[in-house]
Amino acid sequence: MARRSVQLMYAALNYMQEVIGIVEKQKKKTIQMPHTYVIIFAVVVLCAVLTYLIPVGSFQTQEVSYMVGDTEKTRTVIVADSFAYELDEAGNRVRSGVPIFGTEDFGGQGMLNYVFEGLTSGDKTGSAVGIVAFILVIGGAFGIVMRTGAVDAGIHAMIRKTKGREIILIPVLFTLFSLGGAVFGMGEEAIPFAMVIVPLTIAMGYDAVVAVCVTYVATQIGFATSWMNPFGLAIAQGIAGVPVLSGAGFRIVMWIVFTAAGVIFTMLYARKIKRDPTSSVAYESDAYYRGQMAQSDAASAPFTLGQGLVLLTILVTIIWTVWGVVVEGYYIPEIASQFFVMGLAAGIIGCIFHLNGMRASDIASSFQSGAADLVGAALVVGMAQGIVIVLGGTDPTTPSVMNTILYTLGNLLSGVPGVLAAWLMYVFQSLFNFVVVSGSGQAALTMPIMAPLADLAGITRQVAVLAYQLGDGLTNLIVPTSGCLLGVLGVARLEWGKWAKFQIKMQGMLFVLSTIFVVVAVMIGFA
Repeated sequence: MARRSVQLMYAALNYMQEVIGIVEKQKKKTIQMPHTYVIIFAVVVLCAVLTYLIPVGSFQTQEVSYMVGDTEKTRTVIVADSFAYELDEAGNRVRSGVPIFGTEDFGGQGMLNYVFEGLTSGDKTGSAVGIVAFILVIGGAFGIVMRTGAVDAGIHAMIRKTKGREIILIPVLFTLFSLGGAVFGMGEEAIPFAMVIVPLTIAMGYDAVVAVCVTYVATQIGFATSWMNPFGLAIAQGIAGVPVLSGAGFRIVMWIVFTAAGVIFTMLYARKIKRDPTSSVAYESDAYYRGQMAQSDAASAPFTLGQGLVLLTILVTIIWTVWGVVVEGYYIPEIASQFFVMGLAAGIIGCIFHLNGMRASDIASSFQSGAADLVGAALVVGMAQGIVIVLGGTDPTTPSVMNTILYTLGNLLSGVPGVLAAWLMYVFQSLFNFVVVSGSGQAALTMPIMAPLADLAGITRQVAVLAYQLGDGLTNLIVPTSGCLLGVLGVARLEWGKWAKFQIKMQGMLFVLSTIFVVVAVMIGFA
């Protein structure tokens, strides 16, 4: 029965591949993508130029209250009609061009300060400094786990069990991670999972891109189509004056459609890589994992009790993390510490059972090397945050180019027909997510403007929330300013430029689906 099911799955995939024309001829010559650091620097320079061209402005803010279940929440939001340009003594609009180099005493942060200022921005609960610390701790913890050899042994055991049926894992994992994004806003949590799944997919004949898809991509599709996400949907609805967590039926249908589309897209890509691994954008970077597996004797070695206990430790940590996030509201500091505990426990087990000849000193050295492997990803997170700093930050009360861009784009949406207005809201939210990646932050900045504009355009505020939801969540898959995305790509040893080369096709599919759902929502009066 199982073999028959697999045959039917392959037949269906073959048919769909022919229908939608995805089969491509292998390209022997590819365009060399610039390094991620180069791309970010180019964006920083562009943003610096904009500060000389665009006048700065600011908003007034106010506290709003909304209910999530029986709990009253408050949020600081901007006052929709309060934008004002900063004026000099002569009444002219002020342009505060960012200096090439600056100090806190003279001129503030300059363009070339973007790396340090980006790395040290925010706090431990979010933004750059928290995510950087999170990435390094997670990297160190999994460095210990990988040193035990238990993951390699588990991967080879799974390969032996699923021989010929490996593709079944893709829809299973994708659906589970999509549910995680939909139910409790899973995002940063995908980073440690990717550290296990990347070598698994490569060992099965796929690549790191497939691993990123079934983990991070899946979480963000779930996040963007969620009917109960407390970190994005609930906040946006509360600010917009829409009953919190309303419209669940429409969004559940949307989640099913988007998740199914993501699964199919990933499976088609996986089949292509299975047939020709050299066609992968990650083929060169995957050599690191292929080399590790070639040097490992896990494929022929028996699976031991100690290795099983290490894998059990990982499973217990995953359950502990899910419980902590859902029940106790754990976030970056707690999750990082949970995985540190996991790494320490795995190291102790490795020493007791002498896994790969481990000793106590190997726990420390493995933690160090694991963290070192992700230093590049951590630096990228800080650099990306530097883009926002160059534009003046995200404080709506402080005059900045960022505020002016928000105000200008919001004005472009006024006075247009309902369907077009809703679609433009979606496009606007997608673009704005480039500079404000935080879902709750984007909701606080944009919804006070989008909600009244929805009234003027004759569409429901629920549609405005939907436009925010889709625009914010789905572009998290490609914007180089997303610390979470860059963290996952760092784990996968995949440069952003190469990832974007793959992801642009998926973005096209998601854009079309989003447009359809936004239009349908307007036509049915989604409320």
